[in-house]
Amino acid sequence: MAITRILIANRGEIALRIHRAAKEMGIETVAVHSTADADAMHVRLADHAVCIGPPSATDSYLNVANIISAAEVSHADAIHPGYGFLSENAKFAEIVEAHDIAWIGPKPEHIRTMGDKVTAKTTAGELGLPLVPGSPGAVGSVEEAKTIAAEIGYPVLVKAASGGGGRGMKVVPSEDLLEGLMSQAKSEAKSAFGDDTVYLEKYLGNPRHIEFQVFGDGKGNAIHLGERDCSLQRRHQKVLEEAPSPVLSTEERNRMGEICAQAMRDMAYRGAGTIEFLWENGQFFFIEMNTRLQVEHPVTEAITGVDLVREQIRVAEGKPLSVTQDEIRFEGHAIECRINAEDPFTFAPSPGKVSAYHAAGGMHVRVDSGLYAGYSIPPYYDSMIAKLIVYGRTRERCIMRLKRALEEMVVEGVKTNTPLHQALLQEPDILNGDYSIKWLEAWLAERAE
Repeated sequence: MAITRILIANRGEIALRIHRAAKEMGIETVAVHSTADADAMHVRLADHAVCIGPPSATDSYLNVANIISAAEVSHADAIHPGYGFLSENAKFAEIVEAHDIAWIGPKPEHIRTMGDKVTAKTTAGELGLPLVPGSPGAVGSVEEAKTIAAEIGYPVLVKAASGGGGRGMKVVPSEDLLEGLMSQAKSEAKSAFGDDTVYLEKYLGNPRHIEFQVFGDGKGNAIHLGERDCSLQRRHQKVLEEAPSPVLSTEERNRMGEICAQAMRDMAYRGAGTIEFLWENGQFFFIEMNTRLQVEHPVTEAITGVDLVREQIRVAEGKPLSVTQDEIRFEGHAIECRINAEDPFTFAPSPGKVSAYHAAGGMHVRVDSGLYAGYSIPPYYDSMIAKLIVYGRTRERCIMRLKRALEEMVVEGVKTNTPLHQALLQEPDILNGDYSIKWLEAWLAERAE
């Protein structure tokens, strides 16, 4: 089927990103928005706009009935969920398809399978992906947990099956603390996700976070588009991402990428997906799969030249992938900085009116943002207001270009974390690519002393 009008079930920079890809394909767009986002850039640029509720995300961007109604009144024949909100909600995907609207995303059953961390881990193992040693599934009792922990060795990690963002996750250094910390993890999980199911994994001491971008046509064909290193994190939230990873060899990339691509072929996976791993001492350990477009997808686009949103739309139309694995070339280096409206070192949110805005420019500099001078950043949603993506033929040239671009970027009227990124790019460990998922929090703690 040929898609003629896409409803974008999201907001901010990703809504604008999807709009641009659609327009370049000759496809009309429908922006849905809360009352707080009436003046947002994607709403201004879209061919059609429908208000779907008040500021609260629960009443607007998570309101399935209102989104489906908006699709029907605007005669949209496809829905793109972006990332976050309803993008990994299998029930929403099923409802969309039940209304004869094309779902620009993976098959609902794959969203459901990978959305539950216990099921995802089991499935990943069956597909041949390397796993972190741990429980084969959910852990029902403290005694069972103690037996498994003794087998894999302390420290262990108690994780919520439905978790995310570090909630329902506890590091257990020894057996005498297991019962108390497991109880805390279950309580947190129940409160945050309505599900207190937990499982156990071996706790890795100082790993990197490396993820592989995969893409399938839903008919058994799939490719990988290399890896991204997302190890610079604070409270499990990514701050800066780069591709390729400074620590992987071409041989490691090709080997692991092919394992991921083959897993997607075996699943007959459809659309974009990201398989996330912890990497330590040359070994990969599967942690989860995200069945959607990632925030950091532009760094992959920069080094491969593949438009991932365009590819998502093509696959949703039933078309084959536009590139084969043999045609993918990994060239140069790209880094993305997430620009947030927040204090750069206390991380307190800083919503408000943008009095002046100037996007960085120049060769190989990309800014994904819905900002403009006079726009009021609402306090109701995620604080990310822009993504600065820079490409260079080498990592060193990329970093130099990124330093220049950060100096050029102007957002006045609110605080942003641009000074944090500038400070990071002065650090020898960052310049040398010598960092892990624990590096940033340790660095911040040192600065705070």
